Amino acid sequence: MTRVPAPTIAYELHLPEDRRTSVVFASPHSGRAYPEAFLTASVLDQRAIRSSEDAFVDLLLGGVTELGAPLLTGMAPRAYLDLNRGADELDPAVVESALSFAHNPRIASGLGVIPRVVSGGRAIYRGKIPMSEARERIQTYWHPYHDRLRALLSESRALFGQAILVDVHSMPHEAMETLAHRPGHRPEIVIGDRYGASAAGDITDAVEEAFRAQGFTVARNAPFAGAYIVQTYGRPGIGQHALQIEIDRRLYMDERTITPHGEFAHFKARLQRVLGDIAAIGGEAQKLAAE
Repeated sequence: MTRVPAPTIAYELHLPEDRRTSVVFASPHSGRAYPEAFLTASVLDQRAIRSSEDAFVDLLLGGVTELGAPLLTGMAPRAYLDLNRGADELDPAVVESALSFAHNPRIASGLGVIPRVVSGGRAIYRGKIPMSEARERIQTYWHPYHDRLRALLSESRALFGQAILVDVHSMPHEAMETLAHRPGHRPEIVIGDRYGASAAGDITDAVEEAFRAQGFTVARNAPFAGAYIVQTYGRPGIGQHALQIEIDRRLYMDERTITPHGEFAHFKARLQRVLGDIAAIGGEAQKLAAE
């Protein structure tokens, strides 16, 4: 774990030499630079506080620029600030003076934009944090990340007439246990398109087939249908599609030690072939704007 001052930048953007696809890849939860003051204020140990992190997903996606696609990665750790929540999803149980948010299951479960808990419902803080601190985190990390994401999607639509956001996450292996109705059928990949609301069906079908062609077991929308990002940016009616991809962490890392295991390189190569097929889906449209 990296113990540092708060990250000085909100995101890293990796651009291809030539934009050849309308697909934008993103990893909002792979930030792993934990501010010293935050760790001191938390009641959790270093391993527990990382349990919500999509560890190493940014490294798995590192080859997408070679496919002609951009990659946007968030720098703030998820336990510190969740980029996959609305900026107004403030939890009054952890942020002082925050107003109650009626009928919001994410906040009710402690997973607002400033999370109250990590995986397993374990509390992060001893008490509440000031509203001023919550607003500072949102201003410093949330707004720049989402401003850049919107710009990337707008660029795709201008160049290709469409945009496809592939928002990549990881899921604990144990999350799939209840879906393993019979041996060998536990999902390794879950594709979320908000039950068809955030992406055209043919695009979701093509992404699913790309994973299946490499031998992955795939489920759709269960148990993860997609959260704030795909809900907000998936607008098929204007040619802007968004998919959330969840990858079983056990495929590439040791969840106990939070380290890549011996199959990491093999898995990354296998995933790269899938990502190539996905990039090709977004490359079928011709550029509409002149260079």
